[in-house]
Amino acid sequence: MVTNAASFGRSGVHDFILIRASAVILASYAIFLVAFIALSSPLTFEVWRGLFASLPMKMYTLVALVALLIHAWIGVWQVLTDYVKNIALRGVLQFAFVVVALSYLAAGLIIVWGV
Repeated sequence: MVTNAASFGRSGVHDFILIRASAVILASYAIFLVAFIALSSPLTFEVWRGLFASLPMKMYTLVALVALLIHAWIGVWQVLTDYVKNIALRGVLQFAFVVVALSYLAAGLIIVWGV
């Protein structure tokens, strides 16, 4: 069996499960934030900062950020392998996406843990 080093999962089924699991995490995070905004009557900076200062919210945010990066990587990989047939160009685009994604992860870590 040949495995592709650019794929995040071990197989198509594994990628399918990762996509669905990350989508559930992202949906729950978005629903939580919308509910928090809707139920916080005076939504001030102090309330917002207090939410993100708690350890459970920091962890939930980081899990959501990693889920977003996994979801995006699998999606980008699938689109690039389907539509970019030039292997060199596909490699450059995948490398650029990985650099941007790791930059977003680093920025997310700094922002979340800086509160």
